[in-house]
Amino acid sequence: MNALTGGKHGQFLSVLCCGCAIQLKPVTVRQSRYYFFGANRNFTGAFLRNRHHRFGGPTPLTHMLNLVLFGPPGAGKGTQSEKLINKFNLIHLSTGDLLRSQIAAGTELGLQAKRLMDHGLLVPDEVVISMIDSKLHENQSASPMTKDIADIGGFIFDGFPRTVPQAEALDRLLSQYNTQISTMVALVVDDEELIRRLLKRGETSGRPDDQNEELIRRRVTEYNNKTRPVANYYEQQGKYISIGGIGDIDAIFETICGEIQKADTRPV
Repeated sequence: MNALTGGKHGQFLSVLCCGCAIQLKPVTVRQSRYYFFGANRNFTGAFLRNRHHRFGGPTPLTHMLNLVLFGPPGAGKGTQSEKLINKFNLIHLSTGDLLRSQIAAGTELGLQAKRLMDHGLLVPDEVVISMIDSKLHENQSASPMTKDIADIGGFIFDGFPRTVPQAEALDRLLSQYNTQISTMVALVVDDEELIRRLLKRGETSGRPDDQNEELIRRRVTEYNNKTRPVANYYEQQGKYISIGGIGDIDAIFETICGEIQKADTRPV
């Protein structure tokens, strides 16, 4: 069980986790301080509403195509992601990349995330959502002197969301920009083919988790158990598209594009 202790506004908070005390520094975002820790899913919405109220509100991104690319390790997400980015002029949003870039840049959010990761703790959803918000804000704020927002086709989310609370938090965030997830594209590949692909990839990737069959099976099982509810979440919204991920790469890509275009309900 985690517990928060601490004193006045602006001071460090101590997080008690499994008997260990970890100090969390308040994050300063344009003169406002927030403590990023906790399980209250309403916190994210309150944080974003306060930020957008203070800073004039986000520019609507109504006409954007926002995709969630879904699939187990070895399904071919990386290959298809690159092709989708080029075809639809999308911005790639990988939570892993965002975390690494924020940590490398030494931002407040990055340092906060690193402190938690160094202690073996998961980065809270609120921190990840705030990083995504910063990326959205960065692109919706483009001026004619830098990049025209009309040149951006939308965003493709890779590696997020992985849970229903994350999906709900992402929906709340996007609603702040008057936009939403357009489609969730799920690449479906049977388990034995995934294991074969990952073992083959392990011959050249050098990644230990691609070379141990038992570990690969555990990863695939964990994916199936934990992420299926997210697929159901988007399926209930009529946004779930299942694509067979076995076969010719270009043929799979054409199928994905055809399904996306059929499901695209953006105003012309």
